[in-house]
Amino acid sequence: MTEGHQVLFFIALLPFIGALLPGLMIRAGRTACASFTAVPTALALVMLLTLAPAVLRGEVVQAEVEWLPQLGLSLSFFVDGLGLLFACMILGVGLLITLYARFYLSSADPMGQFYTYLLLFQGAMLGIVISDNILLMLIFWELTSLASFLLIGYWKHLPEGRQGARMALAVTGGGGLALIGGMLILGDIAGSYSLTEILQQGEAIRASDWYLPALILILLGAFTKSAQFPFHFWLPHAMAAPTPVSAYLHSATMVKAGVFLMARLWPVLAGTDAWFYIVATTGLVTMVLGALIALFKDDLKALLAFSTVSHLGLLTMLLGFGTQAAAVAAVFHIINHLTFKAALFMTAGIIDHETHTRDIKRLGGLRHLMPVTFAIGTVAALSMAGIPFFNGFLSKEMMLEEASHTGWAGSAYAVPVLATLGALLSVAYSLRFIGHVFLGPVRDDYPHKPHDPPFGMWAAPALLAVLVVLIGVMPFLAEGIVTAAASAVTGTDLQPYLKIWHGFTPALWMSIIAVIGGAVLLLLHRPLDRIWISAPRPEAKPIFDGIVTGAAALSRRVAEGTHNGAISRYLAIFVTASVALGAVAFSGSGLSEPTRQLLPVPAVVAVGWLMLIVATVAVVTMHHQRFRALVLVGIIGLSISAGFVYLSAPDLALTQISVETVTIMLLLLALHYLPKTTPKESPLGMKIRDGLIALAAGGGVGALAYAFLFRDIDTISDYHLANAYEGGGGTNVVNVILVDFRGYDTYGEIIVLGIAGLVIYALMHALLDGPAARRLKNSDYTHNRSRDRHPMMMVVATRVLLPIAAVVGIYIFLRGHNQPGGGFVAGLVVAIAILMQYMASGFAWTEARQRIEYHTMIGVGIVVAGLTGAGSWLAGRPFLTSAYTYINLPPIEEFELATAMIFDLGVFLTVLGAVMLMLYSLSRIARHSGETVNTEPMDYDPAERSTQSGAES
Repeated sequence: MTEGHQVLFFIALLPFIGALLPGLMIRAGRTACASFTAVPTALALVMLLTLAPAVLRGEVVQAEVEWLPQLGLSLSFFVDGLGLLFACMILGVGLLITLYARFYLSSADPMGQFYTYLLLFQGAMLGIVISDNILLMLIFWELTSLASFLLIGYWKHLPEGRQGARMALAVTGGGGLALIGGMLILGDIAGSYSLTEILQQGEAIRASDWYLPALILILLGAFTKSAQFPFHFWLPHAMAAPTPVSAYLHSATMVKAGVFLMARLWPVLAGTDAWFYIVATTGLVTMVLGALIALFKDDLKALLAFSTVSHLGLLTMLLGFGTQAAAVAAVFHIINHLTFKAALFMTAGIIDHETHTRDIKRLGGLRHLMPVTFAIGTVAALSMAGIPFFNGFLSKEMMLEEASHTGWAGSAYAVPVLATLGALLSVAYSLRFIGHVFLGPVRDDYPHKPHDPPFGMWAAPALLAVLVVLIGVMPFLAEGIVTAAASAVTGTDLQPYLKIWHGFTPALWMSIIAVIGGAVLLLLHRPLDRIWISAPRPEAKPIFDGIVTGAAALSRRVAEGTHNGAISRYLAIFVTASVALGAVAFSGSGLSEPTRQLLPVPAVVAVGWLMLIVATVAVVTMHHQRFRALVLVGIIGLSISAGFVYLSAPDLALTQISVETVTIMLLLLALHYLPKTTPKESPLGMKIRDGLIALAAGGGVGALAYAFLFRDIDTISDYHLANAYEGGGGTNVVNVILVDFRGYDTYGEIIVLGIAGLVIYALMHALLDGPAARRLKNSDYTHNRSRDRHPMMMVVATRVLLPIAAVVGIYIFLRGHNQPGGGFVAGLVVAIAILMQYMASGFAWTEARQRIEYHTMIGVGIVVAGLTGAGSWLAGRPFLTSAYTYINLPPIEEFELATAMIFDLGVFLTVLGAVMLMLYSLSRIARHSGETVNTEPMDYDPAERSTQSGAES
């Protein structure tokens, strides 16, 4: 195993980096856009090919960077024979599709957008085939579903395009959810999420009791992705996408992802009866059914889509056989199918582009008008039919050979007969593609006069057609990559010998029957087509639409029954469920006997507790008086702060007081726009219900606290106390926990706080620009307001307090690492000082003197905190690991410098920005409702004074 090939990271990242280019380069022209799309793909392919010699020698190239080792998630990649094959297919065909799309897309199509989506999909698909961590693979797996959704729905103006994209996302996304469960079970069985380790534990995995659930879930993900029966219906509807998308996703990449997954996990999942009967049977049914439907499709892309379904079934069947020879045949057919099917899709696109139709019944005779396209299409179609001297013949013979001696449920004929039938139907629809499109007389009723396209459009399919012939007559050209890939699939060293002639074997006679039978079917196609059209049969799309409609209706009924817009109902359901679950857990916990005694309760504490209870009850009984209830809430908060002080938690007390003050002030401002009393009271029955629920919830929390307080328990606090100074350089354990031990939590919390401020701003913006703005303008809020809105005493007091509060905030900020304080509390203190300016002199007057945008303050705070955490990487330490040192600058005494202070600065800025942005959002209501802008610090306008004096006289 070759370690340390960092080039793998560049290969994986290049498509995603390249996705940034097309949107910019389209301004320089379509050719520049296509060229800069091809550059990252070509560069990644070149890098990959530099690893090919080592891989073809049987080595495995690996690279890994730890990401979240505690969760078993690492950024690890590896390339073996199978990964090399698929990665070359993804990048190589990606280059051809880039060239083809440059000439296929019209000037009205946003080419930059198309190439961006293409590179995103390419990167996701590449990540699947080279990931060495199954969790990382799952991330890329879901990205392919999202990127394919964008590509399939690229022509947004077409209803069928939008529907095809939704259908593909629904089916493959649902399968992806099943795959997540299966992969997690698989990793749990193996004790690792590393693929290279999992692949070494085949016997243990197959012997596990969880093998079958893991197998079924994984196969659901693979079958949905590779359009296996009964999930085959989404693929033909995805043909509403532009032909370059069809040629890329549905011949070389996306639909092969499921096949790749089955091949990748073949060493650990194959070899059991469950694997054989589920995989081989599904593949066999899909192969025959897809071929049968393809024969009677008149749309060129629909014919090719169902033929793709059939060949994917063939690959699935071969992998399901569970033999090494079948695995070799599957790998070889993956290559062959790529070459002829991508060429056929691009040929169909050329025909559609030049004739303006894909309806086979409106075509014919094109060999005279489009000779180059005829040559390319004929070569590819003959390969798809399995005619000798084309590569499809070789892998088809290998498939028939394996099928000829595979039994199913005691029958020696079921698999050979059905496999021959599938091959026969494949010959029939392939010959139909040639005969009904290119042969026959030239027509005079084409929708558009056809001719061969420019070289740029037929160059890519022509190159693939050349490969079809070269591999067909010189199969040894593919032997190296087939050997390496098949060895990776089976987990053993194989030496397959690819050749044209295998002698007079059962497979030869089966192949002859298929060719002759296919030709006969083509001759009988017209009467058979009439029978097919008139015969009743289930259609997958109506069934799918019915399921979706039924599920949506059921969801709507459930949602309308439980979500009626009343927050009281939501809270009742949530709290009741929480209490019920808590009661079950509490009753079965097996609590030990109490180990602590109740401490003595001083009289002052008892009185304070009784006052807290009285205030709480008062809030409940007087909640309809909103202002009074708010005052009582403030009293409760301050009482809790006093309790924190009594319990020796000054940090919590300081934070509680600051939060309480800011919250009360903001709520006071919000109450300014609400009715003084609750408009509607709940009926008595609902009050009783809510009271019982509240008592149960409160009693449960109290019982839980009681149980913990009376028992000795092990906590992590001892570790924090012992390591706060040595590890974090601070004596304030609470602050060290926030900025060091659990700095990541704090970082997430300030991001959430910043998001909350932005969401409130956005909601207020929508409110003031919508119908509610007119109601607000005409409300009673604008009438009968006091002219003395900003009393002089309050204005003077806030002016004096502002610099003092700012100094206090700085002091609290600087002392936080060793004394009660920190960036969070300091931000609240400064916010309170600024809030008082708004309350004293009005929103508009204060806002006019604002020098820093609050949005900017939030962003700068989060960036500063994030960069501080990332800086620890430079020292090889985990994210947000703080560092500190002591500086001695005479005559100043020795003092500490810690990176935690910079992180705390980010917290300070985010808190201050978020609180002020929330206030700013409320202030917009006042200004929208007609509040005048003060021109003086005190709101006493000389013009109003003269008007008022005149009125009095």
